[in-house]
Amino acid sequence: MGDESEQAWMRRAIDEAARGRGAVEPNPMVGAVVVRDGELIAVGHHERFGGPHAEVVALRAAGDRACGATLYVTLEPCCHHGKTPPCTEAVLRAGVNRVVAAHRDPFPKVAGGGLARLRDAGLDVSVGLGGPEAAALNAPYLKRLFTGRPYVIAKWAMTLDGKTAVAGGDSRWISSPASRVLVHEVRGRMDAILVGVGTATADDPILTARPPGPRTPCRVVMDSGARLPLDSQLVKTAREIPTLVAVADRVLPDAVLRLRDAGCEVLEFPGESRPPVGPLLTELGRRGMTSVLVEGGGPVLAAFFEAGEVDEVDVFLAPLIEGGDHARTAVRGRGRARMADALRLRGLQRTLIGDDVRVQGTVPQAWRGRIAGLYEPETAAELNPP
Repeated sequence: MGDESEQAWMRRAIDEAARGRGAVEPNPMVGAVVVRDGELIAVGHHERFGGPHAEVVALRAAGDRACGATLYVTLEPCCHHGKTPPCTEAVLRAGVNRVVAAHRDPFPKVAGGGLARLRDAGLDVSVGLGGPEAAALNAPYLKRLFTGRPYVIAKWAMTLDGKTAVAGGDSRWISSPASRVLVHEVRGRMDAILVGVGTATADDPILTARPPGPRTPCRVVMDSGARLPLDSQLVKTAREIPTLVAVADRVLPDAVLRLRDAGCEVLEFPGESRPPVGPLLTELGRRGMTSVLVEGGGPVLAAFFEAGEVDEVDVFLAPLIEGGDHARTAVRGRGRARMADALRLRGLQRTLIGDDVRVQGTVPQAWRGRIAGLYEPETAAELNPP
């Protein structure tokens, strides 16, 4: 859809949108480009949560030159009063003639209303150009709207023979320094970093982004028995950095009280033998979390895969051979009876990071099936209702 020049303008808008990653959540990343007579007039993106939206930033930069221009925007302009006024009104005041949106916004207070408002005012409006790319950028936002749960990235580092540690548990370091820098960048864009109590005890991680990123992720520990050591780095820093411990039923009240007294928040799941993945994610989504990074260990990663709650995989493969005959593998669950039944990732990306290979891919999920409807062009009946 669209000629090469239009595709280039939308690509520029998508690149602009990505600049807000980690700073705008739980809002979506949005980019906008103002073009008049084939000339770039202005660009803008949503820079921070609560700040002006991309359309407003771009139109302010364009000034009077926006009159008669085309606005390329990665998401349908909002039409409601939230933390900022409606973007549709800013578009109309600027005198823009045409709006090209990558896809509709399924947020209930928008949901096609922004495009309808612009059309009703006489603007030429189209949707779908760059839709798949723009929607992929905002997959975490869309998943939370569709399901109420945050987007889950499963991350691990492993050797060429599939080990995440030696038999005794030592795992420092599998990945290269360059890979670890990238991991810290990812952490700094997350709302939460989640591990199991086994990893928290064996590795004693602090689970922060170093240097800090645009977000300060909550540290989440799945800990059925409230066994997280009080002298662990997680507990010792719990008063400065949000730390949530998810525990199951039949935990001794004194154990819960000790963690709470140390500054941890303890989330209890009565009637459960272990913290359930789905309800835990629902609670994190209710708190406004958009993205969760699950860093292990093997049983926890298996629990997320077996619950069908992993949306993306991010693996660092190091040129190492550990050689042991043990179960220190990344995902330690029930497994599959046949290799033909193994989970196959989509949208693979492979990047060489020093001597490591980074492999990223998405997991097929039912909620993804709703995305295509956001960027399909409207039918004549939708544009001209009876």
